[in-house]
Amino acid sequence: MPTSSANGARPAAYLDVRELAAGYGREPVVTDLSIAVGQGEVACVVGPNGSGKSTLLKALLGVIPVMRGSVAVGGKDVTNMRCHALARLGLGYVPQTNNVFDTLTVEENLRLGGYLLHKGAAQARVDEVVARFSSLAPLLRRSAHKLSGGERKLVAIGRVMMLRPSVYVLDEPTSGLSPDLADRVLEEYVTGLAASGAAILLVEQRAKSALAISDWGYLLVAGRLMMSDAAATMLADTSVAEMFLGQAAEEPGGSTRSHAGER
Repeated sequence: MPTSSANGARPAAYLDVRELAAGYGREPVVTDLSIAVGQGEVACVVGPNGSGKSTLLKALLGVIPVMRGSVAVGGKDVTNMRCHALARLGLGYVPQTNNVFDTLTVEENLRLGGYLLHKGAAQARVDEVVARFSSLAPLLRRSAHKLSGGERKLVAIGRVMMLRPSVYVLDEPTSGLSPDLADRVLEEYVTGLAASGAAILLVEQRAKSALAISDWGYLLVAGRLMMSDAAATMLADTSVAEMFLGQAAEEPGGSTRSHAGER
């Protein structure tokens, strides 16, 4: 369940994206995006295909350059830093695909995630991950290519957990899963990471399910932030469905829509 405080106040931003613009050429694909996630909070980014979600993630992770704006983690400017540097600063990324190494066992995948740890600490961290995801215990010596889709997702998340990141960026964690397993990933595993105190930025196509377990939501349409509000409020707003259908993307005069509480 969402973890916002009783008075509706959001925690201080730990992952803080301000007025970001990024793209693949001279013209940005996403423009003026300001997104924040506090520790213990789940914030989801939803939007129709082609809205700029993937571009946003690539810019956050240093895969493509940030043209304007900034990205900060824990108050430190990390704009245009690459993934390996971000990992050292406490940002963990779980990609949608290619998120496990098929030729390695489950345990080897986990240990690879703890590449910055010495041997004793790595084993302790493997034990922690298996304690959290008990279904991995009998699979530790199994090759990843023999795993089911759901098991692979757990290994991918567990591998990132090895370094105990303070921020998790999850790209379509339910992709390719059955509806029941997808719900379990969101309702149990994603919320569990937030309950541990981490800040969770979730990018997800299953918008209703993602909003249902999130504290805050961001709606992207055509590379722009069209709505920023409490996730429960967005769920109840019929205009969100209209935007997903490509309608009402802009209010009269071409202005973007932003609700109170946006940072």
